[in-house]
Amino acid sequence: MKRLFALILVIALWFGVSLSSTPAAYADLSVLTPCATSSAFQDRLQSEVDGYTARLANFSAGSSAAAYLNGKIAQTEARFTKYASSGLLCGEDGLPHLISDGRWSHAGEFTIPALMFLYIAGWIGWVGRSYLIAVHKDSATAIQKEIILDLPLAVKSSLSGFMWPLAALKEFGTGELVVPDSEVTVSPR
Repeated sequence: MKRLFALILVIALWFGVSLSSTPAAYADLSVLTPCATSSAFQDRLQSEVDGYTARLANFSAGSSAAAYLNGKIAQTEARFTKYASSGLLCGEDGLPHLISDGRWSHAGEFTIPALMFLYIAGWIGWVGRSYLIAVHKDSATAIQKEIILDLPLAVKSSLSGFMWPLAALKEFGTGELVVPDSEVTVSPR
């Protein structure tokens, strides 16, 4: 009975989704303007620079605080110039908005950084996994090496982890990546 209900549900959802002619939804970009031409963006730049300039008047020209504030002004202007030249779109608040609706013209705003994050997070996980596997081969010092890192082994694991997607595919294909269901502990219920 459960399988029949599941089959009916799957068929109903499949026909419901395939028969609907819903167009793809994209973000409304009509309220956004390029940051280079946005007056709110320019006002925001000017107000930040004016804030630093007002604080700069309190310090003598050669002091370390004045040098710090001059550096902050230069950093702010460079950041705003980078935003303006990168093609980002700004809203009425003068802030750049990232478009993450799947358009390839905006892939550099969200998709590429997200993929880089996933690669780096996977690298960290793969390196930790390979270090623990290598440490547990010698069961006499395994717990100690989890607490006090074996630096040469950790560096070796870190350097070999850059190809982690290929290594994961290889291990998945050979069956090393996953354990059989009989080895997975399940709490009794």
